[in-house]
Amino acid sequence: MQTKTRAFLKWAGGKYALVEDIAQRLKKANADAETLVEPFVGAGSVFLNTDYKHYVLNDINADLINLYQELKDAPDEFISDAKKLFVDLNNHPDAYYSYRQQFNESVDVYERAILFLYMNRHGYNGLCRYNLKGSFNVPFGKYKKPYFPEKELYFFAQKAQQATFTCKSYQEVFKLLPTNAVVYCDPPYVPLSKTASFTAYAKGGFNLDDQANLANLAEEAAFSMATPVLISNHETVWTRKIYEQAQLDIIQVKRTISPKGNSRNAVNELMALYHQ
Repeated sequence: MQTKTRAFLKWAGGKYALVEDIAQRLKKANADAETLVEPFVGAGSVFLNTDYKHYVLNDINADLINLYQELKDAPDEFISDAKKLFVDLNNHPDAYYSYRQQFNESVDVYERAILFLYMNRHGYNGLCRYNLKGSFNVPFGKYKKPYFPEKELYFFAQKAQQATFTCKSYQEVFKLLPTNAVVYCDPPYVPLSKTASFTAYAKGGFNLDDQANLANLAEEAAFSMATPVLISNHETVWTRKIYEQAQLDIIQVKRTISPKGNSRNAVNELMALYHQ
């Protein structure tokens, strides 16, 4: 594979470290596919590091998809305006919380897109979190000098010309699969233990029923419509059970489990490939 490209957003569970493994499995499933469909695109590392004629990139997060669409439509203007916020004066709690409030009160899609990028780079750990009222509530990150990803933004904008961005449920995405496509699903992962917080998934509308439903949709797409589907998730007894119709592979991935970033352990990731 050519030199890997990083996403311009920080993103929990980003797939930068696994793109070779994912791309290899997608190719194996359908080497001649023209379109890659991602129902849970996140930061887009797989999109950025694969080579298809067309992409259908979906996420339930409207702010994320809105940002991608604005960047695609007017890259020079967007990058120029976003860069103006990346100054020392704005790397301060008062400025951050003021911009966060502005974001939460704004209904202007362009303004929200600019501020979403600012908060992603200045907020704590690049998290994306909303409260029950739908307000973005990630605290200030206290970074010395937040990086402005100009090069990465331009690369994304250029490649986005091959992409269609949508903000739908994963069920709707599966109903609209194009012909000669492959699908990569990176859903919110199943918790590794009973003590792990599951509320974030539930509030985000992705629970255990959704996990099982996604597996069923993958089976149907692969075996009834000849559209291969690859799903990644934590390896647990439960995920092995719901993906039993797929070809299963385990990959060990280093995970940061401490906010300080110095405490790491290896976690087993399951790659479930559905194909004829």
